[in-house]
Amino acid sequence: MRSDVVKKGVTRTAHRSLFHAMGYSDEDLKKPLIGICNAFNEIIPGHVHLGEIAQAVKLGVASAGGTPIEFPSIGVCDGIAMGHRGMSFSLSSRELICDSIEAVATAHAFDGLVLIPNCDKIVPAMLMAAGRLNIPTVVVSGGPMLAGRYKGRNISVSTMFEAAGKVESGQMTADEMHEMEFHACPGCGSCSGLFTANTMNCMTEVLGMGLPGNGTIPAAYTGLRRMLAKKAGEVVLDLVRRDVKPRDIMTLEAFENAIAVDMAIGGSTNTALHLPAIAHEAGVELSLDEFDAISRKAAYICKMSPGGTYHMQDLDEAGGICAVMKEVSKLGLIHPEAKTITGTVGDRIKDAEVLNRDVIHSVDNAYMNKGGIAVLKGNLAPLGSVIKESAVDEDLLVYEGTAKCYDAEEDAIEAIIRGDIKEGHVVVIRYEGPKGGPGMREMLNPTAVITGMGLKVALLTDGRFSGASRGACIGHISPEAMEGGPLALVHDGDTISIDIPNRKLELKVSDEELKKRRAAWKQPEPKVKTGYLSRYAKLVTSANTGAVMQ
Repeated sequence: MRSDVVKKGVTRTAHRSLFHAMGYSDEDLKKPLIGICNAFNEIIPGHVHLGEIAQAVKLGVASAGGTPIEFPSIGVCDGIAMGHRGMSFSLSSRELICDSIEAVATAHAFDGLVLIPNCDKIVPAMLMAAGRLNIPTVVVSGGPMLAGRYKGRNISVSTMFEAAGKVESGQMTADEMHEMEFHACPGCGSCSGLFTANTMNCMTEVLGMGLPGNGTIPAAYTGLRRMLAKKAGEVVLDLVRRDVKPRDIMTLEAFENAIAVDMAIGGSTNTALHLPAIAHEAGVELSLDEFDAISRKAAYICKMSPGGTYHMQDLDEAGGICAVMKEVSKLGLIHPEAKTITGTVGDRIKDAEVLNRDVIHSVDNAYMNKGGIAVLKGNLAPLGSVIKESAVDEDLLVYEGTAKCYDAEEDAIEAIIRGDIKEGHVVVIRYEGPKGGPGMREMLNPTAVITGMGLKVALLTDGRFSGASRGACIGHISPEAMEGGPLALVHDGDTISIDIPNRKLELKVSDEELKKRRAAWKQPEPKVKTGYLSRYAKLVTSANTGAVMQ
């Protein structure tokens, strides 16, 4: 066993004594040592209950003949970090989490891992660590939050972000907004719509690294979640015995399956950051072009919040991700031979069934005969940009407007609330990319306020958007402004043309004028000059590569 290096032989007597100090017996040390990375904390609603999930995992590991050993992970709540400097630590925490799991798992020579995330950056970070370490691993999440209820309708955290805009525009009173705050998020779990956390937990399932139900069984269904967690603990021992590793599972075919399902459900644009980053750690090349190629052949069959009214519990009751995969397989976009932690994809979906056609449409009755995410290119985004097409109103799919430029998110929010933004404008928020932000902050605050105020405008950024964002919001513009990308050269009043169906993003300025502007451009001073973010900004790449560290 891999762990023999820390527990066998005369020269490991000191090591064994340290294990005994923690209560591990000789019998415990004869078994495989299974590291259980638990992202429990008391600052993220999706993580506040993960202690119970970890206990169930430990039962599964022990019952299958292993020795469970728990260790922690940090996490950042994107919702609480939104709209202020804390958001710079959201995406950048992904690398910290991945690195820390690598450090603990390698230093203690675990034979296998069970990783317990639930929210936005923690899920991809743990999958990245699995690909990097390449030891038998199972990922089991804490599950999605139930939708809130207010005056007979389902609401969620995105409702509250948009409520701010409604109050500013006089469509809602501050008292009503305050009352809604107590109903939008009714309990533990990752926020209830198909936002980034739930998208990535579904991707974990499709990639084959999680069990069926990982992405959709609600956190509040505690019995089912505990059973899933216990099963995860049992499965990892089987993987250890068969020596099945993450790179055996996370192949190019697995990532293509994930992209196809992502397109079908209209997942968060952040998958275009996270899937390439996970693939990078697993030794698989995955570019934005792959997303666009699959999108053109895919079908958008699930209209989930924020693009629609259904929430994760609805998707679960309709048959879950296995039912979606079964439907998508009719398009020839699913590789059934791809491995999972419990067999093949084909094994998983052969008996899957769509139980509610209102939630999961057939591919013959799709909302769109293409994927929910589009990759746009042009002279404003030579290396690509990303938009959640499924969450864009039809009258904004083709749009031309005049630029209003802001060099920080806060400046843009102030301008929107002040009433500076009118219909016909294109809001440009730049120097918010991986280097410029630093940390590529999410722009849910400005997009939600725009939506709440009922403004028909587009928003462009080298930053990114929350999975809860909706509207003509184009992010991940690469190269980013801090690297001298064309976004840095846009002036107030310039005309910007957006053509989502034809995948075009163009700045209507001559090449000669752009050359003059480039010659005059000077890179701004870094916003952060000390600490982790300063180091991160020096090493991180643009969004089109997944914002991985060099």
